[in-house]
Amino acid sequence: MTTVAVTSPDAAASAVTTVELPDTPDLLRLLPAAGGLSWVRRGEGLVGWGEAARLEVTGPRALAEAAAWWAELSAELAADDPVAVPGSGPVAFAGVAFDPAAGTSVFVVPEVVVGRRDGVAWMTTIALPTHPDPAPRPARTDPAPAPGRLRYADGALDPVSWCAAVAAAVRRIGEGELAKVVLARDLLVTADVPLDPRRLLDRLATRFPDCWTFAVDGLLGATPELLLRRTGRELSSRVLAGTAPRGAGADDERLAAALLGSAKDRAEHALAVDSLVEALAPFCSELTAPEGPELLTLANVRHLATDVTGTQARTGAAGRASLLDLVAAVHPTAAVCGTPPDRAAALIGELEGMDRGRYAGPVGWLDTRGDGEFGLALRCAQLSPDDPASARLFAGCGIVAGSDPAAELAETQSKFAAFQAALEG
Repeated sequence: MTTVAVTSPDAAASAVTTVELPDTPDLLRLLPAAGGLSWVRRGEGLVGWGEAARLEVTGPRALAEAAAWWAELSAELAADDPVAVPGSGPVAFAGVAFDPAAGTSVFVVPEVVVGRRDGVAWMTTIALPTHPDPAPRPARTDPAPAPGRLRYADGALDPVSWCAAVAAAVRRIGEGELAKVVLARDLLVTADVPLDPRRLLDRLATRFPDCWTFAVDGLLGATPELLLRRTGRELSSRVLAGTAPRGAGADDERLAAALLGSAKDRAEHALAVDSLVEALAPFCSELTAPEGPELLTLANVRHLATDVTGTQARTGAAGRASLLDLVAAVHPTAAVCGTPPDRAAALIGELEGMDRGRYAGPVGWLDTRGDGEFGLALRCAQLSPDDPASARLFAGCGIVAGSDPAAELAETQSKFAAFQAALEG
């Protein structure tokens, strides 16, 4: 069964206007204290606020329902858009459930979007019949100070229980049931004062400039993994699998060389790349994946990374596929689920002990031309809708033959540290 909750504007009566801005604003500093939307990397991308339309959808056809909703809304919103670049004009920000059939996916069309691409900045406004006044030019705001004392508590599984789950997964892999499964854990945090999303996003963007800093409906994070970008018919993806911590001095170089030469990590990475290529190939006239991975170096960890590029076919069902159709086809990849995906998903449900919600699901944006970018919601936290001083952090890692539970626990702790650093200080 599909559940759909929709709030939409009277499209015919809504005025949509895009204007080029004379300066290039600091996007994250424009966000309001609550309800902000973000997709920003190295100062470029999109931020938004207000709510012109919203879709919440659950069920086996969730992304198909969302694609139909966005296509209908896009056709009705007559936009004056002289900027005409990916992300200008009306935009929907999206946070898709890890399991769209069981979890709730959220799509929000902001009343105001401010974007920046290749040095060009713009603002798009949707003036609703109920809010006819033009949206004011955004004013610079200052994030709140540090949240004070932080108290952490185990989530669904304590570290000992989670390590036991990893050991059980390794046994199942050894028995030939599957080749890889991604197991995640959650960590609960409570502060003395309400958490300010603006401060968290600003600190994430500063520490991880090569990641996409995102915010959709209370899910905030900085993801290094691009699930799928479409510009016209050009497609690209950045696959990450295989992780090592950073070190100091010569030890850092040793850890990097060990990761690049690790047979276990390279095998895990190959499964993730093959998973994406196999899912995307039917939609492409060309598809290229380099032979071996490169190193992606972040402030707290390194990953094995492969950039996959392709061109969407022009004819047949493959040519008619929307960006959300493509996202539905490639998600979940082996990078966040496992191989084969059906068996991995079943084992996640058996061993992980929690509902992931939108963690590890696609997150990003799409515009009315069909362009857009979706990453995977990693290195993230879900702010509590009931307690503004509380949040739920997530981190996971790929389990393959030979995985050591203690080492995998340490990897999750390194990944938690990305968001913890944004919370602290």
